[in-house]
Amino acid sequence: MKNLSQESAPILEALEKMKRLRLVPFDVPGHKRGRGNPELTEFLGEKCLSVDVNSMKMLDNLCHPVSVIREAEQLAAEAFGAAHAFFMIGGTTSAVQTMILTACKRGDKIIMPRNVHRSAINALILCGATPIYIDPEMDKSLGISLGMSYRAVEEAVKANPDAKAILVNNPTYYGICSNVEALAKLAHEHGMLLLADEAHGTHFYFHDKLPAGAMTVGADMAALSMHKSGGSLTQSSMLLIGPNVSEGYVHQIINLTQTTSGSYLLMASLDISRRNLALRGKEIFDKVIGMVEYAREEINAIGDYYAYSRELVNGDSIYDFDITKLSIFTRSVGLAGIEVYDLLRDEYDIQTEFGDIANILAYISVGDRPKDIERLVAALSEIRRNYRKDRSGMLEAEYINPQVCCPPQEAFYAPKRSLPIADTAGKVCSEFVMCYPPGIPILAPGELITPQILEYIRYAKKKGCSMTGPEDMDIEHLNVMEGSGK
Repeated sequence: MKNLSQESAPILEALEKMKRLRLVPFDVPGHKRGRGNPELTEFLGEKCLSVDVNSMKMLDNLCHPVSVIREAEQLAAEAFGAAHAFFMIGGTTSAVQTMILTACKRGDKIIMPRNVHRSAINALILCGATPIYIDPEMDKSLGISLGMSYRAVEEAVKANPDAKAILVNNPTYYGICSNVEALAKLAHEHGMLLLADEAHGTHFYFHDKLPAGAMTVGADMAALSMHKSGGSLTQSSMLLIGPNVSEGYVHQIINLTQTTSGSYLLMASLDISRRNLALRGKEIFDKVIGMVEYAREEINAIGDYYAYSRELVNGDSIYDFDITKLSIFTRSVGLAGIEVYDLLRDEYDIQTEFGDIANILAYISVGDRPKDIERLVAALSEIRRNYRKDRSGMLEAEYINPQVCCPPQEAFYAPKRSLPIADTAGKVCSEFVMCYPPGIPILAPGELITPQILEYIRYAKKKGCSMTGPEDMDIEHLNVMEGSGK
């Protein structure tokens, strides 16, 4: 690599140089710098379309980077304390899947919490690995699943010494962190890799008041959503690896599924955002932490709502808490989280990240302003005053331990039949059912459908949760394994 510093942005600089050359494009994309699609150019702007270009010698190639992309990735690795970084333009979904496909092949075991994102289970469908699920502990008062306790993981490791890896969320959607450092040490003592889904943890690497970034405490691979707290464009992410993972093999795995037409808009946004975080990260997240702490105090002063933070920490299943997460318990107001989510959007023009049956998450970043926080607080106060109900009769949010009957790949590809959802109890599901966001499956392929799960699905639908996953978009029918159940 050339003598570069974190002030550099190699991809951005190469795109600017290309624009100065005024190249005549006889290559793809066919809009030819926007001239061929004036409506799109009017909508996105000429500056955007002029750099929506194809790989060429001066711009390098994402499938086999040797110049500016490689330099940008090396700067990212340096900024995050990794041996190497890969720019991922298929979102963190593709980064999570790459981690698992790197660590596991057909028949291998991987230890993971059941409250993983669907991308992790999708990877098991692709590679044929078998999950050893750690059922996370539950905070029944808040209705949220927690991190993995060290003892539970240790027991799983002892029972499955042939497992190839441990996957950990750092943090969960709600901001809960497990003890990644201890889990990494445990994994390495037993010849396993420690993989971290850090879709919501990009900012951990840039402020000492936040939980530790996985790569700084011994993880072997970490998947980061730079487009969440890092400020890059949607769908742009990074995959970090440590020195004990083969860079070349990981690149081969990435190229199995990643496009050969890498978007320079996404890559440039990663390059620029990395530079911004490396140079100004502490300042940025000082501001975010301050805004969230203020919002938390104001919301808790309203009454009934509970915006929780580090007071939950127990040193194990809640080893730490991401204080930038504005997670708010709503059930004491007599409203499900999804009901507050809908009211904020429909009545107050406020779009929060998600609502479940007991909580909402308001995602605060450097792009927010104090007046936006005030508007959110005022809206929540009005919702309590105008819509507060008796909470009796509300379904208690709880983690439902899945009964895994077979590996996800086996169930997904097995002969199946479609049944009315009411008739599926006692049968084995062959597809996903989940609320999105956050995309954590209620049911995954290979799991037993129980009356408790069906009650949860009916309740979530009734409250307005966005349900996704099955072939039947209306979720009136589910695919089950042929011959399963009675």
